[in-house]
Amino acid sequence: MLAHVIYLLSMTILALSVPHPTVSAVSGTLITVGLIGAWRYAWAGINLARAAYYLKFAYPRRRRLAAEAYVARGLRDHAYFLVTTYKIAPDISTRVYRSIFEAAYNAAGGATIVASIVDEADARLIRRVMESVAARHPESQAMVGLKIDKIAGTGKRDALATSLRSIARLNPGRNDIVVFVDGDSCVPIDVVDRSLPFFTDPAVGAVTTDELSDTQGGRLFRDWFDLRFSQRHVMMSSMSLSERVLTLTGRMSIFRASLATDPGFVELVRHDFIDHWRLGRVNFLTGDDKSTWFWLLQRGYKMLYLPDLCTLSIETQPYPSFFGSAIVLMTRWFGNMLRTNGRALALPASQIGYFTWWSVLDQALSIWTTLAGPASILLAAAFVSPWILPIYFAWVMFTRYGFCTVIMAFRGRSFPVTFPFLLYFSQVGGAVVKSFILFRLDRQKWTRQAASGSRKPVPVGQRWRALSSTYMHCLALGWLILGVAYVGNII
Repeated sequence: MLAHVIYLLSMTILALSVPHPTVSAVSGTLITVGLIGAWRYAWAGINLARAAYYLKFAYPRRRRLAAEAYVARGLRDHAYFLVTTYKIAPDISTRVYRSIFEAAYNAAGGATIVASIVDEADARLIRRVMESVAARHPESQAMVGLKIDKIAGTGKRDALATSLRSIARLNPGRNDIVVFVDGDSCVPIDVVDRSLPFFTDPAVGAVTTDELSDTQGGRLFRDWFDLRFSQRHVMMSSMSLSERVLTLTGRMSIFRASLATDPGFVELVRHDFIDHWRLGRVNFLTGDDKSTWFWLLQRGYKMLYLPDLCTLSIETQPYPSFFGSAIVLMTRWFGNMLRTNGRALALPASQIGYFTWWSVLDQALSIWTTLAGPASILLAAAFVSPWILPIYFAWVMFTRYGFCTVIMAFRGRSFPVTFPFLLYFSQVGGAVVKSFILFRLDRQKWTRQAASGSRKPVPVGQRWRALSSTYMHCLALGWLILGVAYVGNII
């Protein structure tokens, strides 16, 4: 509480410390920042209102109708858990597979676990966990199966494709489901029986769930993930109101088995790419969750969010520093998003939904609207008056504190004083990363990907593309700076 009091007092002192004539001198910049802010906060307000309606009214009604339809059908469908494990610590793998086997043994229609591994030690660990969980469920042992796919370490996409083909050979039923689980995510024990009813609607292709994090790392890293998952809860709820979420999270999402085993679906998971006018063919290394999302979006399937089911994501800080870890993760996440959003926008808005289409477009526009505010302030501080900085800092502290208060109201709990600062870092730092990746869509790297021991000569074509990317990026930033300077009457 004391930290929050100090925060609010600091914000007030900053606001009151500015001489009155300064406000008039920088009024053009303040109006520019205010207009951009009004747009961004209006959009945030729309999503907050939609999320509240979804959680309070729309989702309870959908769950009730789905449950009634499932009971009326009188069948118990089978679940397939597709789990990918690569370079995961044994203690984490034990927790993850224990949760999966507990969910499998509690599935009324039975379940089959298909584990994709690289190391034989993981196979031994998985079998030990299965034996230990099975001993507590003697009545369900005949209903749970295990298949282990051992592959070369050629990447998650190959692992998923191999195991999806394995599931296809098991002849899943028309209404069975495939639960995609990352090797560092624990699933809820009732995930099968609580998600299956939604697939009574033949238009539903996949669902994803809420997430909480068990983060191993520094205090800032833990708070950052907590904030991100709280924001995710609100945005997923808002998007699910239109029956099209913006991603099918790779940590844990659930697909209709007949779609997940479709040869076209499997091939896109294994080998997805875009043809870029400047970068040529960009093969996707990461971003399998965006590939599966796009395949369903393109074919008009609904994708829903289940806020009353919660996956526990065990996050490990990849680097000692918070900022280094955050940047490398955002680079991967936003790269996946930007490589897919262009082709999503090429789909007719009438097909995927106008709100969904605009939300995808907004993800691109927000790069520049987010950067425009700080750019205006820095220009005004340099050419008009540095007193605009305390005005801006006070405004940032006020608005981010208010936004965190509203976001955490959806969780029903308070937040640490680090949240407003982390929110601003995510917004501005994320926009910087997005602007960098936007012109370098060919750059990709897994967090756990091994670094090469020797440096190979960079081909001339690759160096030319890197130079052209730098040129295009600088050109875009230059136009942004000229634009905000002109609008704000700064220079």
